[in-house]
Amino acid sequence: MALSRRAFLTWSGLGIASVLTLDPLRLLSSRLAQGKAFETLRYGPLLPDPQGILDLPEGFAYKVISRTGDPMSDGHPVPGAPDGMAAFAQADGSIVLVCNHELSPAQTPAVLGPNAYDRACPGGTTTLVVNRDRQLVKQYSSLVGTCRNCAGGPTPWGSWISCEEDVSMPGQHAVRRPHGYNFEVPASAQEPVVPEPLRAMGRFNHEAVAIDPKTGIVYQTEDRVDGLFYRFIPQSPENLAAGGRLEALKIRQQPQAITRTGFQVGQSHSVEWVAIDQPDPPTDTVRQEGFQKGAAQFSRGEGLVYADGSLYLTCTDGGPNRTGQIWRYLPGSHPEEGGTLSLFVEPNQQEILDFPDNITVAPFGDLFVCEDGASDQYLRGVDAQGHLYPFARNALNNSEFAGVCFSTDPLTMFVNLQHPGLTLAIWGEFERRPA
Repeated sequence: MALSRRAFLTWSGLGIASVLTLDPLRLLSSRLAQGKAFETLRYGPLLPDPQGILDLPEGFAYKVISRTGDPMSDGHPVPGAPDGMAAFAQADGSIVLVCNHELSPAQTPAVLGPNAYDRACPGGTTTLVVNRDRQLVKQYSSLVGTCRNCAGGPTPWGSWISCEEDVSMPGQHAVRRPHGYNFEVPASAQEPVVPEPLRAMGRFNHEAVAIDPKTGIVYQTEDRVDGLFYRFIPQSPENLAAGGRLEALKIRQQPQAITRTGFQVGQSHSVEWVAIDQPDPPTDTVRQEGFQKGAAQFSRGEGLVYADGSLYLTCTDGGPNRTGQIWRYLPGSHPEEGGTLSLFVEPNQQEILDFPDNITVAPFGDLFVCEDGASDQYLRGVDAQGHLYPFARNALNNSEFAGVCFSTDPLTMFVNLQHPGLTLAIWGEFERRPA
């Protein structure tokens, strides 16, 4: 599926430079394979924040644009646990952020308006409109009644796919309808959408999605220690509700591979894709079907991003020390070609990378990875020379970073601190190079 320039910019919210720059993980892979040092202070040391919220390097500033509990434009309070998020540039110069809220019935009562999918569930999305001065103009509910909306991903046609990381069925945890689905939320929605579960994309512990704009194929991660890596080939690109084919990745020479350990950084593996015949089963068996057919397991697949013709996925507790991995998948030129898979990052050092989660690509080419570990939480960067570096530290508590994304006009990073529930705008000398 070919994209117009306008459609692509709307999808990414980043600008075309983000997919034309040098592949930073390819360089990082080379460094790791050669045993070279790979940590640096790209922007210098992090400075203590007088407000005690976010430590940043010199030359950067931030503001809190949304807080859990604040009143929204529709009269509801801002929901808690903000998670995955994407930025969409608008014709008037404003930025629309569509933000997940990873809430389950056991955490908080549902606060619902119209069009709730399941009135027992408090999860969903909110939409934030931010002007060029990084001021919040309005915020409102855009998807309600879903469960544990963790991550997701933007589409080339200007919408957000919100993913449920929960497979509860009626009678479990007080829910009234089946869960474990993806839901589409247009960035243009002005009120809660009519929720339509995208059943053909699978019912499982969804985490993130990323779409290859060349083919329209949707890739998906699964947050389980025995989760799989999926692709969904839609019958009609830009109309995911029309159905399609769900498949899981299999390493050709290693059927039923357990990728947490035993893989060498930089080594390329030929892959194929196995069909999932029951994408919407009554029990949580999608990954079991795929594994029986030879699909590879990924230990807690979470963040996923498309950049420069490749897809990068994080495995939160992959690696011998269970501190995390980043994999690179290079698709074939057409769906019948399986493509190749490589392990790109596996530091096995908590102080370098600790439980990588959401991931994005900046307009200037660096990758940014949210941590979700047990101690100090950092937002990590990977520069074009192949260095990992700390960009920000959560100075408030040890809650995870989530939802990192960029807008370009002006250049701004947006990110969430999941607890107590803050959405931050960060700006500064992003393109500054070290001396």
